[in-house]
Amino acid sequence: MTNPGAERSADTTPTTDPLDAVTPLPVTRRADQVVARIQELIVHESLEVGDRLPPERTLAQRFGTSRAIVSQALRTLSLMGLVEIRPGSGVYITRNTAAMVASSVSLLVQTHQGDPEEIAELRFWLETTGATHALTRLTQDDLDRMDAALDRMAQSSGRLSAWIHADSDFHAALANASGNASLVTLYESVHAAVTSIVYDAWIAEDRPPRWFIDEFDQQMDLHRTILDALRDRDDAKLSDALAAHHDALIDHLRRRDE
Repeated sequence: MTNPGAERSADTTPTTDPLDAVTPLPVTRRADQVVARIQELIVHESLEVGDRLPPERTLAQRFGTSRAIVSQALRTLSLMGLVEIRPGSGVYITRNTAAMVASSVSLLVQTHQGDPEEIAELRFWLETTGATHALTRLTQDDLDRMDAALDRMAQSSGRLSAWIHADSDFHAALANASGNASLVTLYESVHAAVTSIVYDAWIAEDRPPRWFIDEFDQQMDLHRTILDALRDRDDAKLSDALAAHHDALIDHLRRRDE
């Protein structure tokens, strides 16, 4: 005679393994962890601007991960403005540790769940506000910084990491000309958040956007027009130049999957 209790017990035995619902950690999450570890390395080892990070292979071995994940993490750090990737040479520190604060604010902005174009609009508002004040506070040193960044942009054709850093320096110099350090920190953070969206394919797949290849000269012209307007202290011309740059940025956001 069968035992009814035994049958009831058998009926309640789970037919699936609860661990089936657990999936491997996505590569992007692993790359985020490596980003955090490299930031810690920069801080704890007191690395300075110009110092070179260990090779990707060494970092991968130390972190117990693949070179592909380390490479993705380094591209993210490049967009944060903390390192520059120089093909054939290595990865170099380009910002001091104070920039970590700005990158933290940038991370908060990136987690915003709204339309990415809203973040770009915030960037435009901040830059426009800074530029308005820069017209009356601009120094020759500010112009020289922007001019030097523009030269580096012109020399970065085909080297996206170099372009990103020169472009960020150009816009940071414009914000700095406002004379408001708090605006500079906030602007750089939002700018980094926007560029991280624009260059998402580069971070994930090491694939530069089409516009960087096909429209390099047009991008240079947009920045030259901004600098010319500042030199001329021409408010209307500067407003138009910043609006044109913003329109191009919105176009890049909409075309980022190309």
